[in-house]
Order: sequence, then C-alpha cells, then structure tokens
Amino acid sequence: MEDDKINIAIEYYNVKINEILNFINSNNSLTAEQIIYNGEQLSILEYKMTALEVAKEN
Repeated sequence: MEDDKINIAIEYYNVKINEILNFINSNNSLTAEQIIYNGEQLSILEYKMTALEVAKEN
C-alpha cells in the first residue's frame, strides 16, 4: 500500500517536471526571472523525486 502511494507521487512529480520542461522549451522569450523560477521549481521536484526513490528502495 505504501509503495502505491510512493508510485503515485512519483508519477505526479514526473508530470509536473514534464509540464515545466515543455513550458521552457516551447517559449522563445522567457525572462531571466521565469528561467530562474522554473529552474528552482525543477530543482525542488527533482529533490522530492530523489527522496521518494530512496523511500521506495527502503
């Protein structure tokens, strides 16, 4: 049951990461603030994904 919740969270974060990447890649006129903000969001999501992967292994 716990693994199911972790897998659902991992899938959710993967979707969010892909949304941000698609936004960045589809825009030709991003401001520096937008790039920094989205980079920070990606970093946070990657950190959460790493924590979930570790929890899943243990």
